[in-house]
Amino acid sequence: MGTDMGLSAEYYLEQLDVEAARLREAAELGLDAAVPSCPGWTVETVVRHVAQVYLHKIEVLRLGALPKPWPPAGINDRDALEQYDEARAAIVAALREAGTTKPTWTFNPDDSTSAFWFRRMAMETVVHRIDVEQAHDVVTPIAAELALDGIDEVLFPSLAGPWWAEGDTKYPIDATLRITAEGRSWTIQADAKAITVSQGAEGDVAAEIFGDPAAVYLWLWGRVGDDAVQFAGSDDVVRAFRGRLTEATQ
Repeated sequence: MGTDMGLSAEYYLEQLDVEAARLREAAELGLDAAVPSCPGWTVETVVRHVAQVYLHKIEVLRLGALPKPWPPAGINDRDALEQYDEARAAIVAALREAGTTKPTWTFNPDDSTSAFWFRRMAMETVVHRIDVEQAHDVVTPIAAELALDGIDEVLFPSLAGPWWAEGDTKYPIDATLRITAEGRSWTIQADAKAITVSQGAEGDVAAEIFGDPAAVYLWLWGRVGDDAVQFAGSDDVVRAFRGRLTEATQ
């Protein structure tokens, strides 16, 4: 079962605007810099990726379905920063035009409305803003409210969606664990064929991951190392959980 989106569409648009501007500012420090958390990627790769995610979601919102074929021919022919600037303005406009109730394709089995993409685009942007800032060693904070909501989102639908029914995982973890940050907790029950997430800290767990909201959020996305958060309980469960996250968020 998923968790509810607790922040407003307007908040997500504001954060999307702020985070996209920060990404752009950091990118101007150099497009050729390597991105530590994405081996083989440069800042330019990240800029193009984010721009093209925006462009793809504009089409999803327009069509109410996945655009096919995708990507269009020549999508990489443009200057990366020019494409990014146009795409970030266009995604905000597309979200405002769609509103929050338009039926559309999403990968959330519990939400097939455009509201889903307000949150997802804000979260997409903050994670990749961190990528670009890490490339230039100029990392700035993530708002605690956004990070907590980001933890919620990466756990469901990114991790706990219906992706595991065939048991297709290298990490067939069979355990319950908990994530805690700033007074909020999520309890995760996982086995090879299903992952469920519930709010709260009830029941025994094999392992717990806790820390500052931004650190926990970035750890879940593989953007910081284990030293950024704290662990209790089984190291094997934590390692298997981290591997499962990698499979879900590639």
